[in-house]
Amino acid sequence: MPGKTPDKEPVENGGYRGGKDIEMKEKDEQEQAASLKHKGKKAAKDGEDEMTVVVPPSKKQSSVPPPNDADGDVAMDDLDKADDGEVKVDPVVQAINDIKSNFALLERAVALFDARFTLRALRSISSIRKRLTPDIIAQVISETYPPTSGAHFAKSLLSAIGKENVPLGRQPGPEMEIDSEPKASAKNGPKKENNKEVIAEIDIFLAILVQVYLFDSKAYQLGAEFSQSLCDRIHSLNRRTLDSLSAKVYFYYSLFFEQLSPLPPSSQSPIVSIRPTLLAALRTAVLRRDIDTQASVIVILLRNYLQTSHISQADLLVSHTQFPENAANNQVARFLYYLGRIRAIQLRYTEAHEHLTAATRKAPSSACALGFAQTATKLLLVVELLMGDIPDRATFRQPTMEQALHPYFLLVQAVRVGNLDSFETIIAEHADVFRRDGTYSLILRLRQNVIKTGIRMMSLSYSRISLRDICIRLHLGSEESAEYIVAKAIRDGVIEASLDRERGFMKSKEVGDVYATREPGEAFHERIRACLSLHDESVKAMRFPMNQHRLELKNAQEAREREREMAKEIQDGDLDEDDLGGEFEGM
Repeated sequence: MPGKTPDKEPVENGGYRGGKDIEMKEKDEQEQAASLKHKGKKAAKDGEDEMTVVVPPSKKQSSVPPPNDADGDVAMDDLDKADDGEVKVDPVVQAINDIKSNFALLERAVALFDARFTLRALRSISSIRKRLTPDIIAQVISETYPPTSGAHFAKSLLSAIGKENVPLGRQPGPEMEIDSEPKASAKNGPKKENNKEVIAEIDIFLAILVQVYLFDSKAYQLGAEFSQSLCDRIHSLNRRTLDSLSAKVYFYYSLFFEQLSPLPPSSQSPIVSIRPTLLAALRTAVLRRDIDTQASVIVILLRNYLQTSHISQADLLVSHTQFPENAANNQVARFLYYLGRIRAIQLRYTEAHEHLTAATRKAPSSACALGFAQTATKLLLVVELLMGDIPDRATFRQPTMEQALHPYFLLVQAVRVGNLDSFETIIAEHADVFRRDGTYSLILRLRQNVIKTGIRMMSLSYSRISLRDICIRLHLGSEESAEYIVAKAIRDGVIEASLDRERGFMKSKEVGDVYATREPGEAFHERIRACLSLHDESVKAMRFPMNQHRLELKNAQEAREREREMAKEIQDGDLDEDDLGGEFEGM
């Protein structure tokens, strides 16, 4: 009975014997005594075995290894559960299993022609890369590739990590067989594994893991040579299921060459030598309609040109290529950032502001993309200052941005007040930070904006002010310089005033009501357009299962055919309302 059966662990002791033991437990003491009396010693012995099932075993008894079952290691796993309460998994075995679990996703992506499974495999690299070692990679390669098929590529992978002597075709141990699929017999299992052909997607995925390991171990020269040969192999293949993987390969290919000396922005940097390879990859991706590689290579080329300050070539690339609309959101954010930097250098601040604003909005909100969000926000703040606007104070109060944006906060304060001395002091103190962020040359342009801001503040404070006072307050060299700056500010629309050269003063005009102008309506229109564009992009980015609409159409067509048949039978008199349950009201 349930109330009389205590908790126990019968699997290790092998005490369960089907319904016989359960029947013995449900008998009362008198029936047990009668059974023992008739069966003698043999029954008594069986009764003792029954007692060993009920009584929980001690640690001394459980330490004896039980006999192995058909799989070889289930009983040992149960022993670990009994001793420690949880299964102990070797981290090396777990890492190998995590890598091999992605092979099924890649095979499914090829079978269903669905790139979502490939993206899931690529997303797992971030969690695997911290546990990558040459031994783990070598063991996965050895257990994946048979000695006959794909041996040449497997040997190149092993030589890249310094494991050339590892033999191929190694069979996984019993501790590796933890998947839920039914296991083959001992005779047929290894033969089936050896005869299985490794698809190209698994080749490239393992090669990406080798790239990640070489980059994390700072073996940049070896990684550059390996990536060069890998790019040649990808260029020879023409499989749409490799698009996402090839984009990742070119990404690391560029990163390796960026770390080789002489470093950018030197014109002798090795990153200049990889531009023909990247341009050829872009041309091939456009011809093959490879959206992932096309977007990735365009972003890599823009980064390459900007690192060596080849702004005109970057502008030509943007004007002669079309960035794919269906590209991944991360690639779109990077492209908009680099495009905004190009436009800011070209003095096209309005376009740069639009691109950088879109880049910050598209930036992922996760912690791993915090660096990109900070870099894009820094450049956006500088562009807003160059446009004559003052950034919102709430931008500097964000917890993830406060410390990184502190030098820019001081810069904005100096520009807002129009204090030229404070502005130059801040630039001198934080010059290293601005150079590292790549905004130093743009910040030097803000000197005229500081002067314009000071003139604007004075035009709002005074209805009339002399050029000599302007020269003293802005620390300018002469009244002629003050006159030139004031005239330029009036022409650019920074201030609404008039300049009297004979008397030597500036007269401000009366400030009207801003709501009587078109400015509020234009700002409202810009916000509505941004919201509508965001909605359209979200709709375009939605993904649906492939060929799902065909199944729905098929079901709808079958339903219509059944309705026609039922209506025809009703008209012929074969069916009536009673046969239909009284719910059919006609067509």
